[in-house]
Amino acid sequence: MKICQLCAVDFTLYRFLMPLIEAETEAGHEVVAVCADGPLVARLREGGQRVETIAFTRRLISLDHLATYRALVRLFRAERFDMVHVHTPVAAFIGRLAARAADVPCIVYTAHGFYFHDRMGPLERAAFIALEWVAGRATHVLFTQAEEDAETASRFGLCRTGVVEAIGNGVDPRRFHPGSETRDEVRRQLDTPDAAVVVMVIGRLIAEKGYPELLAATRDLDIHLWVVGERLASDHDRNIEAELDAAQTSNFGPRLQLLGARDDVDELLRAADIYTLPSHREGMPRSIIEAMMSGLPVVATDVRGSREEVIDGETGRLVAVGDVAGLREALAALAGDAGLRKAWGEAGRARALALYDEAEVIARQLRRLGLD
Repeated sequence: MKICQLCAVDFTLYRFLMPLIEAETEAGHEVVAVCADGPLVARLREGGQRVETIAFTRRLISLDHLATYRALVRLFRAERFDMVHVHTPVAAFIGRLAARAADVPCIVYTAHGFYFHDRMGPLERAAFIALEWVAGRATHVLFTQAEEDAETASRFGLCRTGVVEAIGNGVDPRRFHPGSETRDEVRRQLDTPDAAVVVMVIGRLIAEKGYPELLAATRDLDIHLWVVGERLASDHDRNIEAELDAAQTSNFGPRLQLLGARDDVDELLRAADIYTLPSHREGMPRSIIEAMMSGLPVVATDVRGSREEVIDGETGRLVAVGDVAGLREALAALAGDAGLRKAWGEAGRARALALYDEAEVIARQLRRLGLD
């Protein structure tokens, strides 16, 4: 089959979709990736992946969407894809409508986390559900990563065929695993004492990832904080880079490490002690799975996806969104108890191995789509 994998930005394609693309290619299919142009496109092409670029804006309301729609219809008609598989909210909405207009035989949507969530006002939430319903008239198969999202999609009829399945999310356990072989070297490079308790967070540098609450919760704790991530040019949520810089020069000093985008996340996790993700909303966060595979206890917010991954009191703690005191209490308890960190980390590793092996997640998709 000839398959299009479509997302809005090159970051998503490079960081999250390549294992699926590689599996489809290995199964004998021709895969063309489509996203907006960006710095990672050249790297993908150098690796042998065909990437076609289409201008996308991630703004929800923009006249630019019409030009994107027309460009996608032209591309789909020219390429004559057997399947178009869409990801990320804006690209998924426009891409499904364009694929239907181009008479693509099979249109697949993976919802990595619906844009609507429980903390929205009722009218705003209803509006986004309605948009998903409209795009669902052009959807043959709807995958979600979280079980909660699959139940929501079925309840609201967000796929016209009714084919909705939670496929989960996963990482490679051969890469993400416990171990101390590089711990000393990583900590030396980051000027972090061997005895320090390191709390690590991975996420784009925007407010909805919970950084303001995390800084407030940890500024007086006896911990070191490693922040991995960057702000993307397409991000529209509040920028918190200035807040992080100010915290580094005031309360935290050298205890706060702003590490930017990294390709050695697995080694950083093995050198850390606790993982946290205090996001305001999520889909099915891969970073939590990476931390669990690495044997770390996790402190996360009680939001969709995260609460499916973390078992409160067994593999970590779940706290309410915006609850600075609760976040502080959970992190302080783990920072002061190495035995608890070990027990919850081991339980998290066992859960991740049972549920979140990337190879199994991809195999489920290929079987469901008849691509294996």
